[in-house]
Amino acid sequence: MKPIRYTIVPKQPAAHLFEVTVTVADPDPAGQSFMLPVWIPGSYMVREFARNIVTLRASSEAGRKVRVEKIDKQTWRAAPVDGELTLRYEVYAWDMSVRAAHLDDTTGFFNGTSVFLSPLGHEAAPCVVDIQKPAGESYRKWRVATALPEARGTKRYGFGEYRAQNYDELIDHPVTLGEFALSTFDAHGVPHDIVIAGRAVSVDMARLAADLKRICEAQIALFEPKSKKAPVDRYVFMTQVVTDGYGGLEHRASTALICNRTDLPVTGRPETSEGYRTYLGLCSHEYFHTWNVKRIKPAAFAPYDLTRENHTSLLWLFEGFTSYYDDLILVRTGLITPDEYFGLVGRVVGGVLRGSGRLKQSVAESSFDTWVKYYRQDENAPNAIVSYYTKGSLVALCLDLEIRAQTSNRKSLDDVMRLLWQRFGRDFYRGKPVGVPETEIEALFAEATGVNVARLIDQAAYGTRDLPLEAMLAPFGVSIAPEPDKNGKPSLGVRVRGGADCTLAAVHEGSAAQKAGLSAGDVLIAIDGLRVTGSNLDALLARYLPGAKVEVHAFRRDELRSTQVKLDAPDVARYSLTVTDKRVAARNWRERWLGK
Repeated sequence: MKPIRYTIVPKQPAAHLFEVTVTVADPDPAGQSFMLPVWIPGSYMVREFARNIVTLRASSEAGRKVRVEKIDKQTWRAAPVDGELTLRYEVYAWDMSVRAAHLDDTTGFFNGTSVFLSPLGHEAAPCVVDIQKPAGESYRKWRVATALPEARGTKRYGFGEYRAQNYDELIDHPVTLGEFALSTFDAHGVPHDIVIAGRAVSVDMARLAADLKRICEAQIALFEPKSKKAPVDRYVFMTQVVTDGYGGLEHRASTALICNRTDLPVTGRPETSEGYRTYLGLCSHEYFHTWNVKRIKPAAFAPYDLTRENHTSLLWLFEGFTSYYDDLILVRTGLITPDEYFGLVGRVVGGVLRGSGRLKQSVAESSFDTWVKYYRQDENAPNAIVSYYTKGSLVALCLDLEIRAQTSNRKSLDDVMRLLWQRFGRDFYRGKPVGVPETEIEALFAEATGVNVARLIDQAAYGTRDLPLEAMLAPFGVSIAPEPDKNGKPSLGVRVRGGADCTLAAVHEGSAAQKAGLSAGDVLIAIDGLRVTGSNLDALLARYLPGAKVEVHAFRRDELRSTQVKLDAPDVARYSLTVTDKRVAARNWRERWLGK
């Protein structure tokens, strides 16, 4: 097939406009149709990227105008032409996230799903994209960061032509434009780039490279313990630094990340901040996706249908298991201590048990409904849904410990991940893609470990009862117990929206606030006659004992309400995991779990 040729230019950075052209050498003689994806893999929500196309026109090889009609929300069809057909269009890019596109006079970023129209019927054709520099002297230091392979004549990090084997590969390599800090390290012989865009001061790039190297090599060895062969020829961590932000999105040979500038390590300061631990966990999470979801995929994603929702009940395995391994890799590589790891697990347990939605929705149901529930959370979300990320990570923990306990630590969840990799992931992009069937999970676990965990999977992933964490941790000499608020502060059972006003973002089911008739959206203005703000609620509540009755004044819309609230016992924000059995056998089990 003849290649599809794209050009993308940051045409008007101040207006946040990319200009894109796509040229088809052999368009459909009946009229060529073009489609822009409605969602981006890894972020399970229909986002309607086509809404950001501002202008669109078509021309023939001879330069004549060609009529174009829009036939649905994301598809255009050009009239028949002889010879080449070119579409030229503008894309508005003002979404500072990892999911879409962003452009101003300081930096640029785009995912292919936001900017590259797909000529229907040509999805398998090779693609060439010419990434051009914005005009003007102020952009002379701009560079290009992407895992897309360079075409002949283009230097790495330079503007010019890049290539992809097909449309699916083209849109799976995000691109960062601008001035950025850069560092490179090898992980088992494969180059990995670290790109830091945005105003980041005194970032310790050497430390960051050394820490990420440990993470990457541990994950490569987990999936390929003998060959230590990475599934990529090159990998790029690209991070946009902001004042307040967090997130990541996986791709087949790179990841797009956003973090607070204070999260990154500072040259000359050896301490590890909580923000830096969180950032390393995010990098670990997205890198693990290189195997788990980018190559090992649910059958519903093999291949993706980018025109609509793709439903699967297995995101608890793909996102939940990845959430389990992201911090587990940190402790296995010595980047955090076992006590710090237990603290992270305890925080997750507290978060899961705080919401009553866990008793109504299983993680399998949460996976299937992610398009309309998890990614579209409202004020009732804690009472109606459960996260397949957080509870999914605890499901993985239970399965790992159960396998280890039944096999005296000879087998583990690692063996399951390796089987999934060998069966479904290793050759995913080399032949006909095959995804993990929804109905074979239990059989795959049994094949990999010799342990029948069907009942546990049924209860943990497809049921709504709380997980048997205490029983699972006991053979490893670890106990788990609730850790109430240290200050003994009574609770309203609410989550407050940030800001000057004390606006209730969510009211937990059965809480003191709900029993008193308070609702999400209410603005608390006084407790027992004292003014409440977004910053002093905890201090005011700390002056009371659990069970105390207080008078609360609040606005609902423009109506003043007054109600009596009987304060609850302190919230359990987290659970404590403690080593209680230090016998040699138990200690060795823990070491193999946390340090193998």
